[in-house]
Amino acid sequence: MKKGLLLSMAASAIIFAGGDIAPVEPAAPASADFWGQIGFRYEWNDNGAAFGLGDSENNKFSTTVVLGVEKQLAYGFGFGVEVAGWSDFGLDIADLPAVESAVSENDQTAAEVSQAYLTYSFGNTAIKAGRQALPKAVSPWAWSDRSAGVIDFAYDAIVIANTDIQDTTLVGAWVANAVNGNSPTQLGAGHTGIWMLAAVNKSLANTTLTASGYYFPKANFKYDGTYLIGKAKDMWSLWGSAVTNFDTVTAGLQLAYVDGDFTNTDATFGIAGKVGSKWGDLDATLYVDYINDGDYSLKTAGTGLGTSAFWGNAIGGHFGGDAAFGYSQWGTRVTAGYKLPVGKLWGELAYTDYDNSVAGDHDNTFGGRIGYNFTVAGINTSVQYRYWSEKYQESDTLDKQRIRVEAYYKF
Repeated sequence: MKKGLLLSMAASAIIFAGGDIAPVEPAAPASADFWGQIGFRYEWNDNGAAFGLGDSENNKFSTTVVLGVEKQLAYGFGFGVEVAGWSDFGLDIADLPAVESAVSENDQTAAEVSQAYLTYSFGNTAIKAGRQALPKAVSPWAWSDRSAGVIDFAYDAIVIANTDIQDTTLVGAWVANAVNGNSPTQLGAGHTGIWMLAAVNKSLANTTLTASGYYFPKANFKYDGTYLIGKAKDMWSLWGSAVTNFDTVTAGLQLAYVDGDFTNTDATFGIAGKVGSKWGDLDATLYVDYINDGDYSLKTAGTGLGTSAFWGNAIGGHFGGDAAFGYSQWGTRVTAGYKLPVGKLWGELAYTDYDNSVAGDHDNTFGGRIGYNFTVAGINTSVQYRYWSEKYQESDTLDKQRIRVEAYYKF
């Protein structure tokens, strides 16, 4: 094993899907030094307004290119770099880029250095310093997802991983910035950043136990569902999960907690469970989750941005653990997939109910999606339809739809 890849391989070995039906994403094979992907993505969104298929206001088109390399040098040192670019080629239907989380709405051709880091390894310890993606399994409160193959949030961080203890991976990190496209967001007043400790243990048969703790001194924001409040206060967060497999059944439990020293705020606590199974070519998983009436987000270090590693409702895109704050909410979600001779057909249904009676606030959300993933001539293709409905107290229901087509070639 190349020691320069120890951290990436250790993290990859413990990542589990968290219940999301993932679109095609680029990933470096564990033994590879070089990876790349060329992609195409078209998306039509109906947000309930008077937009139609082909209208520039609600259609998104882009092509993306991702190239990465990680090399072991000498004396335990190495480096890694990943670059990403996207363009709409000036098409009228591309007024909004597909990678909306990585660029502004006015950018139609852009590029970024999504990762650039140095590595050093000795024995069973690896250090990675610089801009990098963080895995969901060990860093659920500050982790990296991808849209159209491009990293949504990378992080300027120093990460240390150690595997000296049998069946155990220990990870420590200091995370300075969350990088959205080419725009770093400083985490903490005075550049204090976030401190993280995590442990993953597989000593129990067919079971993965994960625990992560964060300390966020002088956080310069708190998200309360409406706006960012600029104050320098301490925050902290604890995450834990247990996933076990026996025969054809997989079961898991997840806990999340976020609190801080902000005035007149309550801690956020979430719990989620899942159970799934396979019957030949058919698989299905049921999720149930609850979040109390806390004031802190379970997304991206409490900012409320991006997606969440919490197993809650993920259908609506911006949902996924905390679409609303200040009142308790519970949700359920069912995913299923069926393997075909070529590709896989999959679907999902989800419902979240919010315990409140305030006019204009969320009452409940319901959503579903169905898709087909297949690979032909080395091109990974995904076609999906998504629908979700947001009901508000004492007001009309807002219905939304999405059609998305993606095709990627990895090398």
